[in-house]
Amino acid sequence: VFVVGNDSLLLGSLQSVLGVVFSLYSFAKQNVSYLRSPCQEILLWFLEKSEREVSLAVLEGFVGLNSSVHTLHPQCQFRAGSEGGAVIAVEETISDEDEALYQKVSSEQCCVENLVELLSHCQKSGLAGDFFIRCLKALTRVAAEDEAELNSAAVPGGSLLELEQYHTRQRKKLLVLQLVATLCENVSDTIFTDIAQVEEFVAATLQRACISPARGPGAAEETQTLAMAMGLVAAMLSGAVQLQSSDFAVLKRLVPLLEELSHTYPEPLTQELATDLRIAICTHGAFSPSSVGAAADSVLGKKAGAGAQSPADVPGRAPSPRSGRAPPQHDHCSPSAPRERSKEQSICHKPSATGPAPASCADSPAPEGLQELLVSAYDPQPPSRAAALRCLANLITQRDPQALQLQEKLLQVFLENVQHEDAFVYLSAIQGIALLSSEYPEQILPILLARYRCLTQNTEDTAAAITRMKLGEVLMRVTRALGE
Repeated sequence: VFVVGNDSLLLGSLQSVLGVVFSLYSFAKQNVSYLRSPCQEILLWFLEKSEREVSLAVLEGFVGLNSSVHTLHPQCQFRAGSEGGAVIAVEETISDEDEALYQKVSSEQCCVENLVELLSHCQKSGLAGDFFIRCLKALTRVAAEDEAELNSAAVPGGSLLELEQYHTRQRKKLLVLQLVATLCENVSDTIFTDIAQVEEFVAATLQRACISPARGPGAAEETQTLAMAMGLVAAMLSGAVQLQSSDFAVLKRLVPLLEELSHTYPEPLTQELATDLRIAICTHGAFSPSSVGAAADSVLGKKAGAGAQSPADVPGRAPSPRSGRAPPQHDHCSPSAPRERSKEQSICHKPSATGPAPASCADSPAPEGLQELLVSAYDPQPPSRAAALRCLANLITQRDPQALQLQEKLLQVFLENVQHEDAFVYLSAIQGIALLSSEYPEQILPILLARYRCLTQNTEDTAAAITRMKLGEVLMRVTRALGE
């Protein structure tokens, strides 16, 4: 009625149910359903026909950044109906706090991915670029609020209401940061629509980093924001957008801040990247040091080249020889991955238990694109690693013949990443194993059960207990998917 009729008078009546249509679209994206296409058409029709401000507000509402969109009741969930349709089922509130948090994180991650997938179809209209700029503004605004709060004397003895407001802002900042990262990776050709707006965001971020380097409870988010800001500049200088002389005039406003950052920031690699970005801007890109290209590749989601030898050697996602130096690594989890692998090897006493090292992925006869994904699954930066795992999981969902031929290698990659500390990494790995097990239960389930049994023998090891819980989640998902 709405799409075929194509009457803009219907826009207002459609807006009241858009949140539910988006939920149905997200459900259809995760399952085989004929509802996916009509849901997508309805959503795109509204986004393209509405005034830009309305479309942007609705997009924010889809991921929970505002309350402009009405959604399903929290206890209502879509479930597969007969003949590829869907039904709404009422579920009890989850009493287990850990399970509730897991479901919430998974749901938010799914919403972000589906929103960005939807925006990838709006590239000609510039909606993706406008939404990207809006996210950058939101990130700057939330960070400024945090800084103001840190400077006030009321924080230490804050009331419960103030504490709740603080956590709400932190959640919003993380959500926006994830949106920016996913937009960069999936629709990078159209997001750099306004150089001045990007410069404004980067300048605000650099200024905060110069005044007060990341510390305290929000240090991880601040550090990720700084890495994202510097990566955006690197991406522009590396050819993501054709820069004119007027654009360089805008970027030169960042030179004093980069100069200060290169002397005052406590992290050496960030200092080095700040110096290199300043050189690249001042020379109008004529001289672009290797770290600039590496940082750009990391932000734009390009995969590491086949020549990578180990996770430590993967510079962001830099594929070319220019990436002689690694970009700034702010991931406090990355050093733990090799330790976790060695722990599990000692538990099981089997060299093959944890799968091949990343080098063997690079040396494998896998097709080039798949080979790059396998190497990227060991990227030191969690967002890049999680993105590679999601791509591998999508290949399984699409029954890609080349990926399915490497089912054992994929299983090993997913199993190693299950042990990662970052929630988005291990959730992506859990999803990948569950999909793979659903396709090949007879081959995969015995391996999972053996691994699970092996981990139950050592009840004292905390790392083993955490991995065991994650594998338990995998087995639970697989049994649900297989049914009776």
